[in-house]
Amino acid sequence: MRILLALSLLLISSVSVAAQRADKISWAHGGKNFDGYLVWDDASNKARPGLLMVPNWYGITDSAISKAKTIAGKDYVVLLVDMYGRDLRPKNPDEAGKAAGGVYADPEELRARITTALAQFKAAGKKAPVDTKNIGAIGFCFGGAVALDLARSGANIAGVATFHGNLSTKLPATKAGDIKAAVLVMNGGDDKYVSAESIVDFQKEMQVTKADWQFVNFGGAVHCFAEPDETGTVPGCLYHEPSYKRSMKMMRNFFAERFGASK
Repeated sequence: MRILLALSLLLISSVSVAAQRADKISWAHGGKNFDGYLVWDDASNKARPGLLMVPNWYGITDSAISKAKTIAGKDYVVLLVDMYGRDLRPKNPDEAGKAAGGVYADPEELRARITTALAQFKAAGKKAPVDTKNIGAIGFCFGGAVALDLARSGANIAGVATFHGNLSTKLPATKAGDIKAAVLVMNGGDDKYVSAESIVDFQKEMQVTKADWQFVNFGGAVHCFAEPDETGTVPGCLYHEPSYKRSMKMMRNFFAERFGASK
């Protein structure tokens, strides 16, 4: 009886310590050091699909780590990507705008950084239970533009989903067959930062490349609709709970289909 009790207590203890974790992972590129986080629920060691997550223009923050944990749940391993480098952590909108602007200014370097992060994720099988044959990417605002550019690069991943991200690129136009990943773009129908012209150009681009793509406008939503902590940080940036919930459900359905299709 005592043995059974001891085993029961041991089982309860092991369950209680199993929780979502965020382990720092570092890599080097172009003479810079980058610090991201591998995020997953360690209640199970079973391999699961991976999502490369590019945060908004603030980059790596406690809020971004918390969001990565929510998205990871029990379904995914998430690599929260550092696009700025170890020594750059914006603290306010002005600093964030300059940091994001610096990355946007060199689109080839932007692509090289996200491609390097993807390579790190594909090599992370010994550090986290990620199924490296099933990887997708997501991004918010600035991160959405980065994730979309990863698709444009021809990356061999299952899919890319973006939330209120910039749709344009300064790199040469993609051609038929360039985009291998399925694309899901989720946009605020009243987002003043995404012009009608850029939407038309994006849709034409997807048609030319013959990509598997979807573009969804959420009525009543503006920029930052999927980011509760970003409301009011800049004009025209407002969390919209109905669109947030719908977009998260849509993202999960999208990746369930994409990862299922690869099996």
